[in-house]
Amino acid sequence: MPAKAKDLFFLVEELAPLELAEEWDNPGLQLGDPEREVARVLLALDADEEACREAMEKDAQAVICHHPLFFRPFQNLRLDQPRGALVAAFIRAGTVVYAAHTNLDSAGRGVNDALAKRLGLTEVGVLRTTRRQKLLKLVTFVPLSHVDEVRSALGRAGAGWIGNYSECAFQVQGEGTFRPLEGANPFIGKLGELEYVDEVRLETILPAELAERVVKAMLAAHPYEEVAYDLYPLANEGVARGMGRIGELARPMAFGEFIDYVKEALELKNLRYGGSLAREIRRVAVCGGAGAELWPDALAAKADVFVAGDLGYHAARDMLSAGMNFVDAGHYGTERVILPVLRDFLGERCRQKGWDVEIFLASSQADPFIFG
Repeated sequence: MPAKAKDLFFLVEELAPLELAEEWDNPGLQLGDPEREVARVLLALDADEEACREAMEKDAQAVICHHPLFFRPFQNLRLDQPRGALVAAFIRAGTVVYAAHTNLDSAGRGVNDALAKRLGLTEVGVLRTTRRQKLLKLVTFVPLSHVDEVRSALGRAGAGWIGNYSECAFQVQGEGTFRPLEGANPFIGKLGELEYVDEVRLETILPAELAERVVKAMLAAHPYEEVAYDLYPLANEGVARGMGRIGELARPMAFGEFIDYVKEALELKNLRYGGSLAREIRRVAVCGGAGAELWPDALAAKADVFVAGDLGYHAARDMLSAGMNFVDAGHYGTERVILPVLRDFLGERCRQKGWDVEIFLASSQADPFIFG
């Protein structure tokens, strides 16, 4: 069966929670009916004329893009102007448009992680931390016969992850009581009689953004008709979220070799760079898209080279003066790496949900810059 647009957007927000977006950003539903049934989705960097035409050609009911369609306030919406004509075309086609922007940049498995992975970086960390993941503790009470089943369901839904350890939980046995009343259909016990049951108090940790998904998994696995559980906010700091990444190459290489390495990894014919070609490159900082403002963070992190897009003249001068090499692989070249990742993530989650949704990568978009 197809999915509703709002359900697909909920999956995107599992990967890239809206709370990760910068204050100035405008991610989320851009245009259309969130109740629209969607059987085909087009993934693109931009919701532009090419994406609109391709969505109609592929009969895609939704476009999920990286850059918001609506970013700055409109003074008017004229159909004789390009932006107004584009909006009208999406509306006429009934196409729903959704954007995941800086929230997808900062997210784990987002743009910057995808870029670091393409470049084969190890020991990857956040370059500029903007916030920490909020954590919750879930406590529930389970009969002895179903402890393993419930704990496994919680783990599959994303609870119990601490660093490189999964299914982290604590359990202690005790005695629970309840009295089933008229209208109840108890798993254990009889109507009107006080029941004493050997139960396990099961507790685990989870990211706040996964709370709804984890609770649903717990309720599905739990045998009780009415499940007792508590969710507590924690003061513990979760994993760092933010812009850019810093990591190590699997092996050091000269900058001249590194330039060719970046071209091959990102499938680029041309890029801009600066610094000594003989310099040994070990530690690499990256930022997908417009990353010029993060170069001081890269310097502070002791990066040998900074790989980003949209590096301007003055930033280039400053980096060279500071003794740091740089590679400008373009805005398009450093961000398109997320599209296959997003396709695979949404495809897997749709299969898990039993939704028959086809997901396409836009083939009509290309870097707007042509190098002669």
